[in-house]
Amino acid sequence: MSVPTDQSAATVTVLGLGPMGRALAGAFLAAGLRTTVWNRTPGRDAEPAARGAHPAATAEEAVAASDLTVVCLVNYDASDAVLRQDAVTAALKGRTVLNLSADTPGRARDTADWAARHGIRYLDGAIMTPAPTIGTPDAVFLYSGPEELYAEQRPVLAALGGTHTRLGEEIGRAAVYDIALLDIFWTAAAGYTHALAVARAEGVTARELAPFAQGIAAILPELFTEFAEDTDTGTYSGELNPITSAASTLAHIVHASEAHGIDASVVRVIEGQARRVIALGHGTDGFSRVAEVLAPR
Repeated sequence: MSVPTDQSAATVTVLGLGPMGRALAGAFLAAGLRTTVWNRTPGRDAEPAARGAHPAATAEEAVAASDLTVVCLVNYDASDAVLRQDAVTAALKGRTVLNLSADTPGRARDTADWAARHGIRYLDGAIMTPAPTIGTPDAVFLYSGPEELYAEQRPVLAALGGTHTRLGEEIGRAAVYDIALLDIFWTAAAGYTHALAVARAEGVTARELAPFAQGIAAILPELFTEFAEDTDTGTYSGELNPITSAASTLAHIVHASEAHGIDASVVRVIEGQARRVIALGHGTDGFSRVAEVLAPR
């Protein structure tokens, strides 16, 4: 993928050279961008350097080398420890920072406030796909922040491939999406691993269960749409599957699990949420009513 001609002289710095940071740097290099790299742990710059990146001796040197600095560290504690050093902060004045580190919406807002106080232009973002997708059509990036700043950097970000979506001006929105979507992923992954443990305890192998698990997963897209409509409108229809049925099923999972000594604490929490909805007089509603109990309007 080539960078548009009006961006041919663009420069970019990548701070953080874990697997994702190296993938970002690699995509920028493949697009012909002058790319500077830096990592807190020495030695990780060898791979991008072999591909033409410019290793920086310090974070200050790294950010001073480019118009755009892309930060990809484990969290905002790590990014703060780098960016908020006096010399680094001074070098960033008038430049743009895109923080792709993962953390909470509140931390994104705090970092944006810090950047504004120091004359640093700031975008927040999230990467929703694994490192091997970077630079391919399968990559997914989310951003939040000033529209003009995003538009200015968009040609450079195109080097990363995939789809790029700006979610709005409010700087915390990308982190909100990130947290919510990862909530879906990890709770689903936890549910699946628990199911594999229960099945194995009853003599069913993971390979035997997997095709049927995929069938369950195929139901979810339509259910996501239905639950979203319920939550936004406050309808929570349980005509086809009332929450009383869900509570009964969850109890069966708990009993089957604990009969084999398998920890069912997560499922017990979900059952408790369902029974709380029932106790509040909403037993004929669907399971989506739990969202209203967790976060009342």
